[in-house]
Amino acid sequence: MQENTRPEDNQALSGAPSLEEIEAALAADEYDASQTQFAALEAKNKELSDSFLRAKAEAENARRRAEDEISKARKFALESFADSLLPVLDSLEAGLSLKEATLEQLREGSAATLRQLKNALERNKVIEINPAAGGKFDPHQHQAISMVPASQEEGTVVTVLQKGYLIADRVLRPALVTVAAPMAA
Repeated sequence: MQENTRPEDNQALSGAPSLEEIEAALAADEYDASQTQFAALEAKNKELSDSFLRAKAEAENARRRAEDEISKARKFALESFADSLLPVLDSLEAGLSLKEATLEQLREGSAATLRQLKNALERNKVIEINPAAGGKFDPHQHQAISMVPASQEEGTVVTVLQKGYLIADRVLRPALVTVAAPMAA
């Protein structure tokens, strides 16, 4: 059985793209779109990678700068502290160089040198801990050597045996104290 096809139908069919040609055209368009999208993503990836490497290098440089700053701060803090102690050293040497000094002169010189030393320590944030008698015992700044019977309130400082010192709000040495014991009933 032969189909009756008219020549104009064949011509119409032959001029129209086949299903395979349509699919190929769509696939080509899809491929071009995928390639464009891939190229855009590749460019974005390169941009992000470059940004990451720059940020990583910047962080490393900041870390190195911070280490240098810390090193310099330590070095110069010690230098500043030593510089503030030099006048104390000079005063002690001057006092010892006096061969015929009287007891009163030595006492006055020692008192002046002690003031210099205290000022140098305070300038460098070394603060004295010297609790007053009757003040509340603070275990963060005081070390109780003993508890003694006293007429004061229990848990208060009776005497200071040795002053303590803070350096920048940190206890360098606690004050050694005696503390009022509870009254016997």
